[in-house]
Amino acid sequence: MEETEEKPTLKSKFKHFVKECVRVVKVTKKPDADEFKTIVKISALGMAVIGLIGFIVNLVKQLFFQ
Repeated sequence: MEETEEKPTLKSKFKHFVKECVRVVKVTKKPDADEFKTIVKISALGMAVIGLIGFIVNLVKQLFFQ
């Protein structure tokens, strides 16, 4: 018994994609002000830490490799 699976067509792929997008939009919600402030603080802290690491790496490179 051979089972042949049809390849998904472009139309069916697009329908599946739209279904998934609609599902994601239904699940998401707008953050309240407190939650938004927390997200902004954490994002700013993360960017500052990454910038500090980059600065330290650049400083070490200049001190030891020039």
